[in-house]
Amino acid sequence: MRIVSLSGSLRENVGKKDAKALRREDKVPCVMYGKGEQYMFAVPQTEFQRILFNPAPCFVEIDLAGVKHRAMLKDIDFHPVTEIVYHCDFYELSDDKAVVMSIPVHTTGTSVGVMKGGKLVYKQKRLNVKALPANMPSEILIDITNLDIAQRCKVQDVPAENFTILNPRSSEVVVINSTRASATGENEVVEAE
Repeated sequence: MRIVSLSGSLRENVGKKDAKALRREDKVPCVMYGKGEQYMFAVPQTEFQRILFNPAPCFVEIDLAGVKHRAMLKDIDFHPVTEIVYHCDFYELSDDKAVVMSIPVHTTGTSVGVMKGGKLVYKQKRLNVKALPANMPSEILIDITNLDIAQRCKVQDVPAENFTILNPRSSEVVVINSTRASATGENEVVEAE
């Protein structure tokens, strides 16, 4: 799992006036909770680019007054007009407590159905995964080599080691759909026989 470092400064005052003053200075008011103690801090607006503009999931290492905390992004609010980060919640991670994250799905191999002219369709591009922080995957790989036209891979078919997929087991993840090219190819084979 990718780890992004953030440097924050603890907030002395908490409230609407303080939050507005921080936003005028291009800082984002943040809160971190999860291990009992709650931390209120501010992070420069530019620091969030490494988290927000990368589709890969990540954990965040937050440096507060020289003490590093490992956390995950729990919730983020954007300004309705300017779309800048308005507020952010982080959840502090414990090595013995499972967390839930949305993990991207990627495929490996070349499908038999695609070679025949079929089209690979992602029904779900991300899956909800529950795991300990050490076991959290950065991506879910599905081997589609044996999938033919009109065949599909469901959540129950996805290999899951040391983590649990929370999506319904019968829901489809990837499907090989028939196309005009594959349909005409099948007709030619039937006519040849």
